[in-house]
Amino acid sequence: MLVGVCDFPSSYTFPPAGYGGIERWLWAVAEGARAAGADVHLLGPGWRTDLGDNWTTRPVRLEDLQPGIRQTRELRATGYDLLVVGHEYPSHAGWRRVWADLDCDVATFQHSPVFRHTIDAFDAKRSRLYCYSPEMAGLYASHAPMIEHAVHLGIGEAEPPAVPGRDLVWLGRIDEEKAPHLAVRAAQLLGRRIRIVGPVFDGDYMRRHQALFASEHVSWAGELGGVAKTAAFSEAAVYVYTCSRTYVEAGAAVFGESLRAGTPVAALCWRDGTCAEAALCEATGAVARVDPELDDEAVAGALATAIELCTDLDAPTVQDIGLQRFDPERHFRALATRPC
Repeated sequence: MLVGVCDFPSSYTFPPAGYGGIERWLWAVAEGARAAGADVHLLGPGWRTDLGDNWTTRPVRLEDLQPGIRQTRELRATGYDLLVVGHEYPSHAGWRRVWADLDCDVATFQHSPVFRHTIDAFDAKRSRLYCYSPEMAGLYASHAPMIEHAVHLGIGEAEPPAVPGRDLVWLGRIDEEKAPHLAVRAAQLLGRRIRIVGPVFDGDYMRRHQALFASEHVSWAGELGGVAKTAAFSEAAVYVYTCSRTYVEAGAAVFGESLRAGTPVAALCWRDGTCAEAALCEATGAVARVDPELDDEAVAGALATAIELCTDLDAPTVQDIGLQRFDPERHFRALATRPC
């Protein structure tokens, strides 16, 4: 099988050094495809130049081409069986025209809960959409999505053997939607230290919770990548996942990253069918399912209870399950399989 993994215009490289979502997913698919024995071409100019000589990179984006021109004919002659792309492209008219000329399958993962596709973007056979959770699949039900755990990888992020960690960790972009202040307060209620990892996206949000974020039990690591990012997970006793009341998580990388490192996840959920519930089981974490009408103090209390439940979980078992559940090769095989 010949697979083309397509980049897109982004402020991050492919794969990114630290924070990044779809960019890391595309890299995981490329790695998974190679592990499955497929030939892989990295399409687009956004791919990093330090990936090694054994990767074939073609710095062209389909949406910049026209059907019938030389570059398009060359791509068609290459004989791709499958293109894997960001979720916008199956609804991008220019991209679709060239894709139709290439005459191959396309698969994508829905990383946004607000993007709306054209009615004919997917036929669930030749063009396929995948979603992480029942909640996301419900939002895109008209496109017949298939439920699948997304896998995300970065360079230099191989997980060491799992050992019990010490403190708590929260990782993600720091803003109102991700609501790390709830994790900080839950840690405070337990008398536990918590490390906050990630880039600040919302200065106003930081200032509103300044007193809490400045507490002695909080340490700030900034944005981490590679070995340092993996260590942030593997050295922690529990990863604490939070989001705001109205935020819909499309396909968080952090569940797979934490479990693959052997770190259980205490997750906050406001509704049924979320990504956290899809990613976790009793052996890998605990979910605090709370009423959105509760105030922050009550929510932090429920999250603290979930954290305590995670402290008894076995790190090597968590890692074994995580490596199976979030395996790049298994994920690629799911994407590459055309339904009967």
